[in-house]
Amino acid sequence: MARDAWCPAAGLVTRNRQVAEAALRPWTPAFTHGDLQIAHVFVDSDQVTGILDWSEAGQGDALYDLATLTLGHEEHLGDVIAGYGTDVDLDVIHAWWSLRSLLGVRWLIEHGFDPSAPGCEVDVPRSRM
Repeated sequence: MARDAWCPAAGLVTRNRQVAEAALRPWTPAFTHGDLQIAHVFVDSDQVTGILDWSEAGQGDALYDLATLTLGHEEHLGDVIAGYGTDVDLDVIHAWWSLRSLLGVRWLIEHGFDPSAPGCEVDVPRSRM
Protein backbone atom coordinates (compact mmCIF):
# COMPACT_ATOMS: atom_id res chain seq x y z
CA MET A 1 0.00 0.00 0.00
CA ALA A 2 1.39 3.39 -0.95
CA ARG A 3 2.13 5.68 1.99
CA ASP A 4 -0.15 8.43 0.62
CA ALA A 5 -3.09 6.00 0.48
CA TRP A 6 -3.38 5.80 4.28
CA CYS A 7 -1.54 8.83 5.65
CA PRO A 8 -4.09 11.13 7.28
CA ALA A 9 -3.82 14.89 6.97
CA ALA A 10 -1.70 16.61 9.61
CA GLY A 11 -4.78 18.48 10.87
CA LEU A 12 -6.58 15.20 11.53
CA VAL A 13 -3.70 13.89 13.61
CA THR A 14 -3.28 17.18 15.49
CA ARG A 15 -6.99 17.46 16.30
CA ASN A 16 -7.23 13.85 17.47
CA ARG A 17 -4.11 14.20 19.60
CA GLN A 18 -5.84 17.13 21.34
CA VAL A 19 -9.03 15.09 21.84
CA ALA A 20 -7.01 12.09 23.10
CA GLU A 21 -5.50 14.12 25.93
CA ALA A 22 -8.78 13.80 27.88
CA ALA A 23 -8.06 10.07 28.31
CA LEU A 24 -4.86 10.91 30.18
CA ARG A 25 -6.53 11.77 33.44
CA PRO A 26 -6.73 10.23 36.91
CA TRP A 27 -9.15 7.28 36.96
CA THR A 28 -10.22 4.59 39.38
CA PRO A 29 -8.50 1.32 38.48
CA ALA A 30 -10.86 -1.45 37.42
CA PHE A 31 -10.43 -4.97 36.09
CA THR A 32 -10.71 -4.54 32.32
CA HIS A 33 -10.78 -6.78 29.28
CA GLY A 34 -8.26 -4.59 27.45
CA ASP A 35 -9.53 -5.40 23.93
CA LEU A 36 -13.31 -5.48 24.31
CA GLN A 37 -14.39 -5.35 20.68
CA ILE A 38 -17.61 -6.75 19.25
CA ALA A 39 -15.80 -9.75 17.76
CA HIS A 40 -14.99 -10.87 21.33
CA VAL A 41 -18.56 -10.65 22.65
CA PHE A 42 -21.21 -13.36 22.19
CA VAL A 43 -24.83 -12.25 22.44
CA ASP A 44 -28.07 -14.23 22.37
CA SER A 45 -31.08 -11.93 21.86
CA ASP A 46 -30.23 -9.06 24.21
CA GLN A 47 -28.10 -11.05 26.67
CA VAL A 48 -24.31 -11.29 26.68
CA THR A 49 -23.52 -15.01 26.86
CA GLY A 50 -19.73 -14.93 26.67
CA ILE A 51 -16.62 -12.86 26.16
CA LEU A 52 -13.46 -14.19 24.51
CA ASP A 53 -9.75 -13.27 24.39
CA TRP A 54 -8.80 -12.10 27.84
CA SER A 55 -5.10 -11.95 26.90
CA GLU A 56 -4.92 -8.17 27.48
CA ALA A 57 -7.00 -8.18 30.67
CA GLY A 58 -5.74 -6.40 33.73
CA GLN A 59 -6.02 -3.20 35.72
CA GLY A 60 -7.14 -0.28 33.60
CA ASP A 61 -9.67 2.42 32.87
CA ALA A 62 -13.17 0.96 32.51
CA LEU A 63 -14.02 3.67 29.98
CA TYR A 64 -11.28 2.30 27.72
CA ASP A 65 -13.25 -0.95 27.40
CA LEU A 66 -16.46 0.96 26.64
CA ALA A 67 -14.65 3.06 24.05
CA THR A 68 -13.07 0.00 22.43
CA LEU A 69 -16.43 -1.75 22.27
CA THR A 70 -18.06 1.21 20.53
CA LEU A 71 -15.17 2.33 18.28
CA GLY A 72 -16.63 2.54 14.79
CA HIS A 73 -20.13 1.90 16.16
CA GLU A 74 -21.05 5.30 17.61
CA GLU A 75 -24.73 4.64 16.89
CA HIS A 76 -24.69 2.07 19.75
CA LEU A 77 -22.87 4.23 22.29
CA GLY A 78 -26.09 5.39 23.99
CA ASP A 79 -27.27 1.79 24.47
CA VAL A 80 -23.90 0.70 25.86
CA ILE A 81 -23.82 3.63 28.28
CA ALA A 82 -27.42 2.94 29.37
CA GLY A 83 -26.48 -0.66 30.10
CA TYR A 84 -23.31 0.36 31.93
CA GLY A 85 -25.38 1.79 34.77
CA THR A 86 -23.27 4.75 35.87
CA ASP A 87 -22.25 8.18 34.65
CA VAL A 88 -19.97 8.06 31.64
CA ASP A 89 -17.95 11.05 30.49
CA LEU A 90 -18.46 11.19 26.70
CA ASP A 91 -15.35 13.37 26.31
CA VAL A 92 -13.30 10.51 27.76
CA ILE A 93 -14.94 7.95 25.43
CA HIS A 94 -14.13 10.22 22.48
CA ALA A 95 -10.60 10.64 23.82
CA TRP A 96 -10.05 6.87 23.98
CA TRP A 97 -11.43 6.57 20.42
CA SER A 98 -8.87 9.12 19.26
CA LEU A 99 -5.99 7.64 21.23
CA ARG A 100 -6.72 4.07 20.15
CA SER A 101 -7.09 5.24 16.56
CA LEU A 102 -3.80 7.12 16.59
CA LEU A 103 -1.93 4.22 18.19
CA GLY A 104 -3.53 1.48 16.10
CA VAL A 105 -2.67 2.71 12.61
CA ARG A 106 0.88 1.41 12.56
CA TRP A 107 -0.06 -2.07 13.81
CA LEU A 108 -2.84 -2.38 11.24
CA ILE A 109 -0.56 -1.43 8.36
CA GLU A 110 2.22 -3.75 9.54
CA HIS A 111 -0.28 -6.62 9.63
CA GLY A 112 -1.81 -5.97 6.21
CA PHE A 113 -4.98 -4.17 7.25
CA ASP A 114 -6.30 -0.91 5.83
CA PRO A 115 -6.77 1.62 8.67
CA SER A 116 -8.82 3.82 6.31
CA ALA A 117 -11.52 1.18 5.76
CA PRO A 118 -15.01 2.14 7.01
CA GLY A 119 -15.15 2.02 10.81
CA CYS A 120 -11.39 1.68 11.22
CA GLU A 121 -8.69 3.73 12.91
CA VAL A 122 -8.46 6.54 10.32
CA ASP A 123 -12.10 6.55 9.29
CA VAL A 124 -13.45 7.03 12.83
CA PRO A 125 -11.54 10.21 13.72
CA ARG A 126 -11.99 11.58 10.20
CA SER A 127 -15.76 11.15 10.49
CA ARG A 128 -15.77 13.07 13.80
CA MET A 129 -14.01 16.18 12.39
